[in-house]
Amino acid sequence: MKTKLILAAAALAFALPAKAQVVINLDEITCGQFLNTGEVDRLLISSWVGGYFNSSRNLTLIQSEYVKRNHRVITEYCEKHKSAKLLESVMKEYH
Repeated sequence: MKTKLILAAAALAFALPAKAQVVINLDEITCGQFLNTGEVDRLLISSWVGGYFNSSRNLTLIQSEYVKRNHRVITEYCEKHKSAKLLESVMKEYH
């Protein structure tokens, strides 16, 4: 009985659809594309950008106030420059 239950559970696990892996090339994404993603993705992207620049300065701290500020600043910039490349623009403006 136990064996049948384990086999049924294993069959069900393999039958469930797998989630797709999403890759975002930040060298190519525009501000407009950034704005058209969901809020969670925008926060993830802006956090990654902040980490990218922090690592270039050898900073290893994460401060939530700066994560929120960077997210707001990037979003506000992108609302004014929708056709600009996101990473390139942030590098010019803020680095």
